[in-house]
This record gives sequence, C-alpha cells and structure tokens, in this order.
Amino acid sequence: MRAVVPFDADRPKTRLADVLDERERSTLARAMLADVLAAVRAAGGEPTVLSTAPVDVDAPVRVDDRALTPAVNDALADAGPDRPVAVVMADLGLATGDALADLFDADGEVVIAPGRGGGTNALAVGHPEFRVDYHGLSYRDHRRIAEAAGASVSVVDSQRLSTDIDEPADLVELLLHADGRATAWLRDAGFELAVEDGRADVVRSR
Repeated sequence: MRAVVPFDADRPKTRLADVLDERERSTLARAMLADVLAAVRAAGGEPTVLSTAPVDVDAPVRVDDRALTPAVNDALADAGPDRPVAVVMADLGLATGDALADLFDADGEVVIAPGRGGGTNALAVGHPEFRVDYHGLSYRDHRRIAEAAGASVSVVDSQRLSTDIDEPADLVELLLHADGRATAWLRDAGFELAVEDGRADVVRSR
C-alpha cells in the first residue's frame, strides 16, 4: 500500500519546547519520522514523505508548504483510484509494522486509527471520493465524510497508533513502549523514567 507521511519540517514539535530546544525538537522529530517510515515498510507499505520543506530521508519527498488538510487532499487526489493509499502521521513514535499492517489489512473503504482527544492519527483510504478534514474533531469528521461519500468505514483501536508524541508527558510512552531511533535519541540525550506515587514521569539527568 502506498502511504503518505505528513511531516512539519519547519517548526516541529513546538509543544515540547518546555523540555527540548529547537535543535533537539527537530532531531527528535526526524528520528520519529525515520521510525514511522521503517514501520510503514515493515507493514509492506511504500512511504512518501509529505513535507513542508525539503528533508533528507530515505524515502521519496513531496514538498507542500500548505496546511495539512489541502496538502493531504492533493496527495490523495494525485494517488488515483486504482490502489488504496494510507495517511500515517510522522509523530507516531510507538508505531510498528504489525500495528500498521492491521490498519492496511482491515476491511473497509476508509479505515481510521483514532488519536487521543478525537484526532485522526492514521487512515487507509480505498474510496476515490473520500477527502480529509483535520480541523477540530477529525475522527468524527472523517466518519461523517466517509459516510456521506457512501464509503464503508472501519476503526482500528490501537494503542500504538493512537499515541502521538506531542506533549512532554508523551515522552514517557516512547521510553516505556518503543525501541526505535527516537527512543535511543532520548536516552542518549539523558532522559530516563522516574516513578513517584505510582506515576511515571520523564526526567533529564544531564
């Protein structure tokens, strides 16, 4: 399956500014992107990075500096109706080939992997009229759009695909549940888990 992986190369992971400086956020974002590309390939996918600016990665890059919704919709339109295409966000630091294979192989002309808080972290689209809308509660909106287009819809409930790394607290998930480049970078940068009152947190030792 072809897979589009949107990536913000200009201002990545701004909500991590309390714990990472700009260079570190960029490095972590690129490490997660590499992990996601590896997971897409492990699931049998063919990834293309949809980036806001040129980026040096081991995959084809399509540069589009517009907002996420029109950029992804043009990519979907250009993909054509002959084969399905997936949209997988670049900050799914827990994604694995098995998790994405469940998405790619699920029944339905539109398969949705919801994110926490009502977002959409990944899609597999096999209906030519379906288009995305990432504003607001996009999971709900994508179900509505699919149903209006007459597309069958299914949902993949996956912890690995529902977890995007946006906030400092999300770094706990990377250290607990992942072992890719992003997790290795965090450890090399001095981040480690700390447990207090039964809750895990991330601290930086250096």
